[in-house]
Amino acid sequence: MSLILYIILAAITGLFVGALARLLLPGRDPMGLFATMLVGMAGSLIAGLVAYYALGRSGGGLLLSVVFSVLIVYAIRRSRGGTLTRPAPRHRGSLDRGPYSRR
Repeated sequence: MSLILYIILAAITGLFVGALARLLLPGRDPMGLFATMLVGMAGSLIAGLVAYYALGRSGGGLLLSVVFSVLIVYAIRRSRGGTLTRPAPRHRGSLDRGPYSRR
């Protein structure tokens, strides 16, 4: 398999796993497609490492990848000030408020 094909398949798998992880947590997460893909790829990488070192297997599997991706999405949500069931509130920047806008 060529390197380009491997990167494309890893990106597609990461997007699929990241999307599943975001769907499993209730509420909206302000992440784009690229961030979702990176979360899925990171979850798959961590799942592969845990499966190799803890279980003695050479692959993490889809379920373990989604579990670790959910944990990553939860960690991102907590770092932004959200909870398990509710994402962080959106803050508007100071440039969004004019002199006659409501708060």
